[in-house]
Amino acid sequence: MNIKVALVGNPNTGKSTLFNRLTGLNQKIGNFPGITVDKKTGFTKLVEGRDAEIIDLPGTYSLYPKSNDERIVFQVLADKNNSSYPDVIVLIVDASNLKRNMLLFSQVADLGIPMVLALNMTDLSDKQGIYIHVDKLAAKLGVQVIPISARNNIGIDKLKTAVAYTNKIATQNNAVEVNFLAPEAIKAVKQKINTDNDYYALQVLHQHEHLSFFSESEQLEIEEIEKVNHFESSKLQAAETIARYKYLSTILADVVIDKGTAEKFSFSDKLDSILTHKVWGFAIFLLILFVIFNAIFAWSSYPMDWIETGFGYITEAGHSYLPAGMLTDLLLDGVIAGLGGIFVFIPQIAILFAFISILEDTGYMARVTFMMDKIMSKVGLNGKSVVPMIGGLACAVPSIMAARNIENWKDRMITIMVTPLISCSARLPVYILLISLIIPQKTVLGIISLQGLALMVMYLISFVAAILVAWVMKIIIKSKEKSYFIMELPVYRMPRWKNVFYTMFEKSKTFVFEAGKVIIAISIILWVMASFGPGNRFENIDNKYQSALLDTAKAEHVKTLIATEKLENSYVGILGHWIEPAIRPLGYDWKIGIGLITSFAAREAFVGTMATIYSVDGGDADTSTIRERMAASVNSRTNLPVYSFATGISLMLFYAFAMQCMSTVAIVYRETKGWKWPIIQLAYMTAMAYFAALIAYQLLK
Repeated sequence: MNIKVALVGNPNTGKSTLFNRLTGLNQKIGNFPGITVDKKTGFTKLVEGRDAEIIDLPGTYSLYPKSNDERIVFQVLADKNNSSYPDVIVLIVDASNLKRNMLLFSQVADLGIPMVLALNMTDLSDKQGIYIHVDKLAAKLGVQVIPISARNNIGIDKLKTAVAYTNKIATQNNAVEVNFLAPEAIKAVKQKINTDNDYYALQVLHQHEHLSFFSESEQLEIEEIEKVNHFESSKLQAAETIARYKYLSTILADVVIDKGTAEKFSFSDKLDSILTHKVWGFAIFLLILFVIFNAIFAWSSYPMDWIETGFGYITEAGHSYLPAGMLTDLLLDGVIAGLGGIFVFIPQIAILFAFISILEDTGYMARVTFMMDKIMSKVGLNGKSVVPMIGGLACAVPSIMAARNIENWKDRMITIMVTPLISCSARLPVYILLISLIIPQKTVLGIISLQGLALMVMYLISFVAAILVAWVMKIIIKSKEKSYFIMELPVYRMPRWKNVFYTMFEKSKTFVFEAGKVIIAISIILWVMASFGPGNRFENIDNKYQSALLDTAKAEHVKTLIATEKLENSYVGILGHWIEPAIRPLGYDWKIGIGLITSFAAREAFVGTMATIYSVDGGDADTSTIRERMAASVNSRTNLPVYSFATGISLMLFYAFAMQCMSTVAIVYRETKGWKWPIIQLAYMTAMAYFAALIAYQLLK
């Protein structure tokens, strides 16, 4: 017989690691019924051939929810008809911070569902000098207590055995007496909902409005019980929390021996006094950012050159050995050129995500979140907004979904509206390409790369823009809700290098396969549009230069003129010239205009677009790299270089602010359940992009 097992625990206790350890690849992600909160489920084998369905419930510090995600926990545990209602609960706690974690345990235990307590991260607690009398703790709590390390696969088999037999073992929970909190109200609700569990009745009084299995009439009756008995939810929650901590102090008094407390907190406090300092903390953060962006250019230059040289060799060899014709041109100038535009940026993306993974693994990213809370609160956000915004460095789509954890509607909406302004990894190839064209490859004082500094400035501009827009929206969007921010600072740890390399690989693979699909598709479409034109325009161009081709000394130059004129008269050229008047004040020509249009499918498509257009424009004999072709391109109207400093800055600012991502528009529509906010977002970001680019070009040209 299969059983359902729910994983419950605080954030940062290794719950997701344990879920992955138990289920492996045998898992799926859906939504809990009626709300857009991720539901992770999977299966594992227990003893005696029994299977278990594992349900990973959202992390929460207590049964009193602060967000939609946290609210799910009691909704599932309160409803026996819920498809996720468990036969057994595995409550995961951090063995190095047991007392704080045990608050949730004491609440869940009082609901009377069979439970196993998993002491996770025991390897870390041992290193920190923390010893836990497991048998004594199990006897006091009346549940099985299993020491594990999900990260190192220690104790997992014992945990499975405990889970398999938990529903056969009579649990004897030393429940906290809560009846003193609101005795008359609890008694009335117990009779109303037909339960003999005091704590369940108390939780119903606190949370009934979020429990969909109560009818409207039942909700009104429970409301009436609250009014008659003067039930004050916030005061009673505080009183219960104090009572539980007193109870836990007696339970843990002779169970936990911590020999390393003084040393641990002394080191952590000294480090935090510097890293979270109101002045030095931000200075160190900026220094770390500079090191990251400097490394992106310094460390990636050789791999980029190798990749560009490799694709140049493939193109040259292809034109030399493959038969001339349409299919060869499509393969080399469409597909291969598009692939080159993808692969050349893998080194930078891998380096960026390696650093992000290191910062998260060491616990430093949580300190950044803590520091940013004060700034965020002044512009209508709180520290929880930092998590989606920092996540926006990777991709806005999952970051906007992460905003579900923000319980305040106003804060959540502002976060959703400004997160796409954060420069995501899709913008990175565009920035790198343009910076390499307009910023010299020089260093100041021997270590400060001008190109790395320029890249850092672009990322800082995106953060500043997001904060300023949030401040404006704080004034526009009206809400009476108060926001607050509580978070746990994880202990400092050495990064898991295996995890860092895995992250590098996964993010690079995602870029190649996800962005690659769009870029290759667009490259092929563009090649077709650039290789054909309406009517007999191409035939007329060939006739026009037929006699000039007879002069062998000028033949190569004439072929280049033919290729350029054909491109301007192709379908893509006509489209580009049609939109050119609107973008000319920004310093852009029609080729850049084509890149802007294709970028609305995905920002990084700009690079593939340029690769394809300049491949067609260069002719078969030109095997120089995309950057060389773009650097040499001249505006036909002004006879000046297309990619001047003014144009490059203008174009980077346009990409910094413009909403050029259909996936982001779609996810905002899904999260806000309507087109109002996506349309507002698209309009204000496009306007910001246009006017920022216009002002920059007009001032710098």
